[in-house]
Amino acid sequence: LFLSERAGQGWMLEFIRKNAANGLSVANLVAGLSSILCSLNRQYQYSCWLLLVGFLLDLADGAVARRLNACSALGAKLDDFADFTTFGLATALLLQPQGVLAGLLAVAYVLAVFARLCFFSSGIPFTYRGLPCPYASSLLAGTFLLADGNVIVLRITAGVMILFMLDQGFYPHDKVLESQRWKKVVYAGGVAAVLFLPTAVASVYCLVWAMSYIVFPFAVW
Repeated sequence: LFLSERAGQGWMLEFIRKNAANGLSVANLVAGLSSILCSLNRQYQYSCWLLLVGFLLDLADGAVARRLNACSALGAKLDDFADFTTFGLATALLLQPQGVLAGLLAVAYVLAVFARLCFFSSGIPFTYRGLPCPYASSLLAGTFLLADGNVIVLRITAGVMILFMLDQGFYPHDKVLESQRWKKVVYAGGVAAVLFLPTAVASVYCLVWAMSYIVFPFAVW
């Protein structure tokens, strides 16, 4: 019985190790789906909050997978699907696509995320080609909250983010939780801001974070 119990505990620990990152990807996917439902019900404040939560989860799942040596093809596919749902479909619905032009902009945004996830490979270790879509989503969510839902400002910002995502310039790999201590502090501050601080403070924090990565990728990050 003792050996059986030890074997069961070992199996459970191994299962947790292999699926911890997948669990974070699923949580990111749930946040994205919930954000879509909020947008469909015109509860855009909650939708933006869920996108910011998804942004933090996405940064964590890769770090956990690499830390636990649990990277797999299934995990990569699940992560990409979660990213497409949260940072593609859910973020595009913030644009409130009513009318032909607004609808085309939302479709273009989703296709930009699709192209960024499926076709852009830098071939250089620790770099991305094109702006990672989680940062574009975080910036749009922060902009929406600070602009009090101004659709014109948001659509202009989305158009600029499409250009950044389709541009093939290089960005540093966002190993926030696996590099310098100050980056870990930034991440911890983001978690605290999103979970405990007022919406305006959290949106400013994530907006400055995303902007610093987009405008000064190598100088800062």
